[in-house]
Amino acid sequence: MLLPKFHYHEPSTLEEALQLLSELGGNAKVLAGGTDLLVRMKQKIDMPSHVISIARIPGLSSITPRNGHGVSIGSAVTAAALAKDELMRDRFAPLALAAGRLGAPMIRNRATIGGNLVNGRPAADLSPPCMVLGATLKLKSLSGEREVSVNDFFRGPGDVFIEPNELLVSINLQTPPPWSGGSYTKLGARKTLEISMVNVATLITLQSPDGPIIEARIALGAVAPTPVRAFAAEEFLIGRDPSEELFRQAGEIGVGMCSPITDHRGTMEYRCMMIEVLTRRSLVEALGQARSWKS
Repeated sequence: MLLPKFHYHEPSTLEEALQLLSELGGNAKVLAGGTDLLVRMKQKIDMPSHVISIARIPGLSSITPRNGHGVSIGSAVTAAALAKDELMRDRFAPLALAAGRLGAPMIRNRATIGGNLVNGRPAADLSPPCMVLGATLKLKSLSGEREVSVNDFFRGPGDVFIEPNELLVSINLQTPPPWSGGSYTKLGARKTLEISMVNVATLITLQSPDGPIIEARIALGAVAPTPVRAFAAEEFLIGRDPSEELFRQAGEIGVGMCSPITDHRGTMEYRCMMIEVLTRRSLVEALGQARSWKS
């Protein structure tokens, strides 16, 4: 399939890109990795008159520590870079693990975190990890900038809280407290190049290596019109001593937060079963990482 005709722009500064977005508005699409946009254009789902590449804009492809208190991830950082980065693997494991499971190696070398979030797909790999890590998204336009919690960013399938004249420039994360651990797991019919049937990201914080859970976050993907936080399951865990049985019960509670569909990848009933199973597995892995915390 051929791409439809469009005008291509390759700004070299952020200001130039924002000017183009201000002028072109809804007639333009931003191109980062292109792993989703170009496919949709070939399928005639998206037919923008203008495509604005952000590949040459300085700073958007960098992972920058923030004085030991967190990290700022440029929106054009690739999944491959996230998966390989030592800081991400050490302190922000759910996101690094998810990035390593996205697509296949060739896709990970092109796909960007910004594109994965802005596409707003319910089964996207990077949305649940960003949710459990408490990410804030910095959006810029010619008239200013604003920050949006990733928990408020998704409004429906393919619908996110960003204006046509805005560009997502960074994803900002705070470093989890000591004795924290996180994980990410997904289920698909294949190991690679597969859209998730269910995916789960978790993060827990212990009072001490052998102490109770003082904070818990669980985010689920591909089981509702948007990625969702399982707040009731999180509250159930707080103050309790961790165990596999406790985590199984949290998974049961998580099922009630979801409204999965039946499609060619799996039935609603099967997805509900897998929410419980994957939540338990992810929490067990998160617990192991929390107990092995290194300062």
